[in-house]
Amino acid sequence: MIKAKHRLFWAILLLVTALIVTLALSLSQGAVPLSLDELWQAILHQGDRIKQTIVWDLRLPRIVAALIVGAALGMSGALLQGMLRNSLADPFILGISAGAGLVVIVMVVLQIFPAAIPLAAWLGAIMTSAIVIFLGRAGSGIAVERLILGGVAVSSLFGAVQSTLLLVAEDGQIQIALNWLVGSLNGRGWKEIATAGPYIIVALLGGCLLARSLNVLALGDDLALGLGVSLTRSRLLIGGVATLLAASAVSIGGLIGFVGLVVPHGVRLIVGTDHRFVLPLSALAGAWLLIFADLLSRLGAIELPVGSVTALLGSPLFIWLLYRRSAGLN
Repeated sequence: MIKAKHRLFWAILLLVTALIVTLALSLSQGAVPLSLDELWQAILHQGDRIKQTIVWDLRLPRIVAALIVGAALGMSGALLQGMLRNSLADPFILGISAGAGLVVIVMVVLQIFPAAIPLAAWLGAIMTSAIVIFLGRAGSGIAVERLILGGVAVSSLFGAVQSTLLLVAEDGQIQIALNWLVGSLNGRGWKEIATAGPYIIVALLGGCLLARSLNVLALGDDLALGLGVSLTRSRLLIGGVATLLAASAVSIGGLIGFVGLVVPHGVRLIVGTDHRFVLPLSALAGAWLLIFADLLSRLGAIELPVGSVTALLGSPLFIWLLYRRSAGLN
């Protein structure tokens, strides 16, 4: 118990320290690098007005967007992996993000009520979840392998529909839609944060309250039923919160993959499988990872979409997870 508490303490300390350092670097680095003194003056609304604009209107909202999107994806992946008892589940692989993304693309192309995008994306994610669960049914239960394959199939189908919509869209709409498809935080401002941020904050708090249900589900369906837990109600609540988190993240940053896969697995390796710790730490680690990926995307001569950076970081780990499963190391 003492060793577990020490590991938890050091994990929190490491994540908080990494988050603070990465935040400072993200605010100071970019096309116009700022010294610590210039950064501090800009934060206090002092000194050069151009640098104040860079910090408050360009970099800070982008960093806040990365924080909440990363936290949402990290916890969404932890919820889905705990619910399905499978470390390969995440909203991107299961097609949930693709369903939310398709709705967002439709609304962008048709220019329909931008303020309603988070709610519409959530409805699209729920419908996609229902389709994937239906495809994953095997007898009276759900086969995880079929579920993942169903998610891949649905993602491919929705990708084809998105490509078709782009063919009929106007030039300006195509550029906006592509930013959603590749996953980008470029140009994200306080408006996008104010629109989707409340959904994410409520869902993050709700997700933490589901830790006990996840711990009970991890014991197996028979034992969970013996303890008086309603499997259907628990899974509906967990799946609903996970889809809301994923859909809200998509409405801000687009289709950003691998965060929901990599982060919960890494957290469990450090602090164990108790979801009272896994869920909040997955949100914290997801926030750090996306800020770090966004920082890397802005350091080169050409700015990369943050979705491409997370894929480059997450793909090797995903291959390693597949190898562990095929070798029976889980």
